[in-house]
Amino acid sequence: MANTAQLLRRQSSRDIVLKSQKSIDQLELREFRGRLVTKEHGVSHHHHTSLHHQPLYGATNQGFMSDAFDESSELEQDPPPFGSEASTSKAKAELVAIAAASSDQQDIVEGEKEGEERESWDSKIMFLLATIGYAVGLGNVWRFPYLAQKNGGGAFLVPYFIMLCIQGIPIFYLELAIGQRLRKGAIGVWSQVSPYLGGIGISSAVVSYIVALYYNTIIAWCLIYLLHSFESPLPWADCPTRLYKNFTYDHEPECVASSPTQFYWYRTTLQCSESVDLPENFNYHMAIALIVSWFLVYICMVQGITSSGKIVYMTAIFPYVVLIIFFFRGITLKGAADGVAHLFTPRWETLLDPVVWLEAGTQIFFSLGLAFGGLIAFSSYNPANNNCYRDAILVSLTNCGTSMFAGVVVFSVIGFKATATFDRCTEERNGLMAQNRTHNLPVCDLQTELANSASGTGLAFIIFTEAINQFPGAQLWAVLFFLMLFTLGIDSQFGTLEGVVTSLVDMKLFPNLPKEYIVGALCFSCCTISMCFANGAGSYIFQLMDSFAGNFPLLIIALFECLSISYIYGVRRFSDDIEMMTGSRPNFYWMFCWKYLSPCAMVTILLASFYQLLTEGSSYPAWIASKGATEGMEWPHWCIVVAFFLILSSILWIPIVAVLRLCGIKVVEDSDPAWFPEAELREVHGIVPHEPTELERSIFCFNMDGTEGMCCPKYGLPEKSLEEEE
Repeated sequence: MANTAQLLRRQSSRDIVLKSQKSIDQLELREFRGRLVTKEHGVSHHHHTSLHHQPLYGATNQGFMSDAFDESSELEQDPPPFGSEASTSKAKAELVAIAAASSDQQDIVEGEKEGEERESWDSKIMFLLATIGYAVGLGNVWRFPYLAQKNGGGAFLVPYFIMLCIQGIPIFYLELAIGQRLRKGAIGVWSQVSPYLGGIGISSAVVSYIVALYYNTIIAWCLIYLLHSFESPLPWADCPTRLYKNFTYDHEPECVASSPTQFYWYRTTLQCSESVDLPENFNYHMAIALIVSWFLVYICMVQGITSSGKIVYMTAIFPYVVLIIFFFRGITLKGAADGVAHLFTPRWETLLDPVVWLEAGTQIFFSLGLAFGGLIAFSSYNPANNNCYRDAILVSLTNCGTSMFAGVVVFSVIGFKATATFDRCTEERNGLMAQNRTHNLPVCDLQTELANSASGTGLAFIIFTEAINQFPGAQLWAVLFFLMLFTLGIDSQFGTLEGVVTSLVDMKLFPNLPKEYIVGALCFSCCTISMCFANGAGSYIFQLMDSFAGNFPLLIIALFECLSISYIYGVRRFSDDIEMMTGSRPNFYWMFCWKYLSPCAMVTILLASFYQLLTEGSSYPAWIASKGATEGMEWPHWCIVVAFFLILSSILWIPIVAVLRLCGIKVVEDSDPAWFPEAELREVHGIVPHEPTELERSIFCFNMDGTEGMCCPKYGLPEKSLEEEE
């Protein structure tokens, strides 16, 4: 859920100086002329050099710029009629004057309207890097490989790609398109679709806040391991020694009973207690790491690209560089082929298990970062004619390709570790048999060792670190690995927080408060609450929030998003909007997914998840120090209450806002639609009214009069025409 808009786009159009522009396309000319030259207004000569300099990539409309002239000043002379040849020549002259303006001109705009200014991406590559970095996260590295080997190996790819096609890409496409069309954050978008749906945006912001709250804990863990990766030998390579009362030293018994990597993770880093009910001591090391990680998030979000443009390329590209390095290192290790074969060897019988399909759909959904509001916020800064369909396909396939590539990398290393363990076991067994001992011989099985891979934090901080210990130059590999995890995590963290920040700005809850203060208050509140993770039960609280706060609410929010577009905004109108923006109309398949297939898939996953939770219950792995191992324990009643609170605090905003609106109470204030160059786009793309086919009429209930069956005839707030706005 990266390289955020804060990192990748310019903080404000006032900070940008436009270089000489050699050519201006027809769309930009029409938009700029529509903003600067109207029937009622003109621009005097002394204002030409005071206009805002716009980025080459951002659309020059109300969504990206503030009024670039002094509205209170008197005009020196009447302008030529709008649309005349003289008006066009004057608009071109104004554009040339702006492009030729020197970089040291001062901004002397008066009467600027801050609330109407919309930031823009610096370039298309910036947007793609942001979206890919946001979608590609830690789940691609430490969850997909585990799910694949657990649920049928290569056979798992069948439900995985089916769920990608019927659920992942359609919702991803939907969020990019609606954000680009309505040019607002999540709250503004859904309030624009219907005033009764503003709760969807609030729910997205709340769940993003909760997820960001605990997700930053992973970044803190990575910082701790990254810092200690420079030590020689690595602190998790061997068991620590213990001084007894008789002044003798011996290895820590708890570490000997488990392993050095497990002991360092559970007892040194987390300082785990034996139950979530026993927080025990305060973990000062963890508290300091959390403070540092939140400070880094704040600095990066506030400074953005105006501080350093190189950070965008590091946070987006560096994880791929490390994965490629580990790939070439992994495939040269002994046992790498066995590990990769274990991952992708299909076990077709698993396709009959509904749990496999459930986990495939869940992984696709959360891997793409849907329903957080970040994708809507990102796309709202795109030009109005951006090809959002191509972006959705590109980013989705890149995300899934990264998951499979990471699976190869991870299991090549796990294969090396399993082979080394198997060889040691075989050597020990042969030694015992040479001594004519036939009882209590160790059982050596390579496939069992390969199947003992862990998911999530266990894979990253226990299994993988144990394998790295056996590499020559282990410190270098540890630094690369945890630096990669850090960049993956902080990428997704930025994208998640961007959904919250954009929603707060669009709601105008603090209209006179600068954006950097909003970001600072947000990070400070998260840092304060996250101190609950800095104790012996902190890792268990993390698992509780990860198990409940980050899955059910997102599925419900995405379901309401799909239903809102399909049955309130209208599939036909939505398709018309996409055709207007991209020049190409969505085909029958995408419309069918939005209206029927995707909602059915999400409802099925939700019902199956609730059924599984009720029948099998939920537990957490508690570390038992006396045994040097984890044991599954049921959540206590107070944790179940907290879990329900986390879920309800996110999704209850959807019905609450709708009910209060019916009672005449506005939780989300109405706002005017963002300016959108509809007429210009239709002319540029040559759009003609679409005549639905008989199949579309029968399947989607398209009526002859242009209305849509099973769809509300009202679409929220009335839109203003360009003439009314001017």
